[in-house]
Amino acid sequence: MTSIYNNSISNFYNYIFKDLADPRTNDWFLIPSPMPGLIIIACYLYFVTTWGPRYMKDKKPYELKLTLIIYNFLQVLVSIYLVYEAIDGLWLRDDFSFRCQPVIFEYTEPAMREARGVYVYFIAKLTELLDTVFFVLRKKHNQISFLHMYHHTVMPMVSWGCVKYYPGGHSTFVGVINSFVHIIMYLYYMLSAFGPKFHKYLWWKKYITVLQMVQFLIVFLHNAQLLFTDCNYPKFSIFFVFPNAWFFLYLFNDFYVKAYRRKKYDENSGKLNNNDNKYIRDDSFKEKKNI
Repeated sequence: MTSIYNNSISNFYNYIFKDLADPRTNDWFLIPSPMPGLIIIACYLYFVTTWGPRYMKDKKPYELKLTLIIYNFLQVLVSIYLVYEAIDGLWLRDDFSFRCQPVIFEYTEPAMREARGVYVYFIAKLTELLDTVFFVLRKKHNQISFLHMYHHTVMPMVSWGCVKYYPGGHSTFVGVINSFVHIIMYLYYMLSAFGPKFHKYLWWKKYITVLQMVQFLIVFLHNAQLLFTDCNYPKFSIFFVFPNAWFFLYLFNDFYVKAYRRKKYDENSGKLNNNDNKYIRDDSFKEKKNI
């Protein structure tokens, strides 16, 4: 009986993680099994919620100025690369469709270039976990919001699933739009890391949040097309993208109202709540680093 049970588990595992997987990407680093990614996420959550704050309890916050400048600069470069790869290697192709684009499961150079782009996007999501690590080391605990944690926990494994099963096609649009937003966002944070002398040039910070909200509306509309057309791209992806797009839109709108509209109202009415002002001063400058 035990042998039958073990065989059933083994067969199920092989079916999910081998038979259904794209053979072109299934042997790539971190892709064969979800366990490495899940372990990384688990370690990340443990550090951010438990070990990190405990380690920093009696220590002064690290400045990390040069580290942040280099880190954000590299994120800008990666995002530029991803946008370029998508436009040059995918969107400009004669057979590409914005309405419904299937995954090309071939070993041709265009198809493999597309798959590699999705893989780089996945690796980028893992490196972005450092956003929160830096918050902890700098003792910016108030900037580790639910929105921030939710995004950084979910996106790496979603990207892993895309690499393993559908490395390309319709879903690449999400990564391209997100990478474009990241170019602007990480450029902003790189400049802000230089110090107060640059802050007067960063008046456009609130528009990053607006851009992020527009991003989710575009993603929603783009994926809605799958309801009305068929190109052999899995329609079940809609049931993940739709609720997450609206959830992120709600969270970012909530942040925008608290960080900007409430501040404007308080200034116009002559009423300024100390707690709200603290939230706005601290979080409007850094908490937007969530997507």
